[in-house]
Amino acid sequence: MAEDDPDDPDDRQLTQRALAVARIANDFRMVKDGVELMDYLFRRGSFKDPADSPRPGLILLDLNMPRKDGLQCLREIRQDVSLRRIPVVVLTTSQSDEDLYRSYDIGANSYIRKPVSFQSLVEIVRVLGQYWFEIVDLPQLPE
Repeated sequence: MAEDDPDDPDDRQLTQRALAVARIANDFRMVKDGVELMDYLFRRGSFKDPADSPRPGLILLDLNMPRKDGLQCLREIRQDVSLRRIPVVVLTTSQSDEDLYRSYDIGANSYIRKPVSFQSLVEIVRVLGQYWFEIVDLPQLPE
């Protein structure tokens, strides 16, 4: 999963803490930028081994990533037969309505503006986990 301000370790730690506090038991993987996200998803470079790069059941995607932005990544994900069924939730600090519309036009499943408070982030993560992993019926993805 690619997360807001991937070059900011504090932001990554905050998201990881929110997942822990929300008691999300699913395996959570984080990458540092859009290029690394696509390498992970296409199992290139250091992610060649499928044991080290399992298919995600959900992608939390930031739009403001270095090297390749989230909209470019979303476009590539939706164009690839092996990836297009993975749900993508945009979780971003962007306040741009244009980003909102473009995300849905390209194929985002949800668009969430990242809250300011940690407790709100925990609640969002808890609800996301419950919805995507307990309520929704998703197709089996090929490895």
